[in-house]
Amino acid sequence: MPRPRPPHLHREETRHGAVVWYVRKGHGPRIRLKAEYGTEAFWSEYRAALEGAPKPAKAAKANTLAWALDRYRNSSAWAALANATRRQRENVFRAVITTAGTVPLKDITADTIRAGRERRASTPHAANNFLKAMRGFFAWAVDEKLVAIDPTKGIKLLVGANDADGFHTWTQEELDRFEARWPLGRRERLAFDLLLYTGLRRGDAVRVGLQHVRDGVIAIRTEKHRKGKPGELVSIPILPPLAASIAATKTGDLTYLVTEAGQPWVKESFGNWFKEACRKAGCPGSAHGLRKAGATRAAERGATERQLMAIYGWSTGKMAQHYTRSADRARLARDAAQLLLPAQAENENRPHLGSGAGASANVRAKSRG
Repeated sequence: MPRPRPPHLHREETRHGAVVWYVRKGHGPRIRLKAEYGTEAFWSEYRAALEGAPKPAKAAKANTLAWALDRYRNSSAWAALANATRRQRENVFRAVITTAGTVPLKDITADTIRAGRERRASTPHAANNFLKAMRGFFAWAVDEKLVAIDPTKGIKLLVGANDADGFHTWTQEELDRFEARWPLGRRERLAFDLLLYTGLRRGDAVRVGLQHVRDGVIAIRTEKHRKGKPGELVSIPILPPLAASIAATKTGDLTYLVTEAGQPWVKESFGNWFKEACRKAGCPGSAHGLRKAGATRAAERGATERQLMAIYGWSTGKMAQHYTRSADRARLARDAAQLLLPAQAENENRPHLGSGAGASANVRAKSRG
């Protein structure tokens, strides 16, 4: 049975599909909780709300950055974003409003945005999240004619510490190390096998369960597209390693992956939990890095672009081409490396025919006939 909800905590879904949590005692005022559900910050807000409603925030002055951000977060463009994206950008905007909320919107220039990125340069991921959030906001602001020019245009993302392609792709040695640390039957191993052998993103991996399986095949529609479009329907056979992992592990009623309390995961909390499992195994990887490792393995073994698109739910061939090109490049390099050898070494590497074999033997046979 589901665990009872704490007193006076209420959940509501807006007409745009966003989930809102608030505290309300009896018929008293509703106090909205802004932090991500289940986090320490969320429960701190919850406890503070129980002690009394805060004073209403002062309305932002018209045409300031804070005023425009408030309008943006009540727009259809904001509602079309995935819940996880909204939560991530909300954190960015809270910090921006604290430092520059009273600045007139027209005074925000490319230099302002670049300076904000550079202040976060020691943590490239945070710097890029800031830039992505401001890109989305100013694209909306230009469309709404609040500004004439998008100041984020031409400002590039920083290259992170992982690699030029984003998340670190697991190596075979790291895969082996994780399996050695987390044997079959552990929740950590089931999460690993589900991510690696299905190619599902973490948001889909925490949703998949027995109801998605028929005749040994998982059929699930992936999460909503970032632009509000429906996700892709993917069909993935349950491979023997994953089947063994599911059979050996205690799973939930509706989802294979569950928390220690037996409840389904929220994808952000799952991501943090899985990172901790990776740390304990001595692996620098992440859930998304496993997806990349699977795509790399499939491409190196000859998977076509269309096959990769079918497995990973990509609606275009752009990502598939990235993996097939890399695999083709590696194969070509291995073959071409032999051409670097000197002629003598090349001949030594060629198989030698036995006595009487080859074309010259055939000529001698004909001359004797």
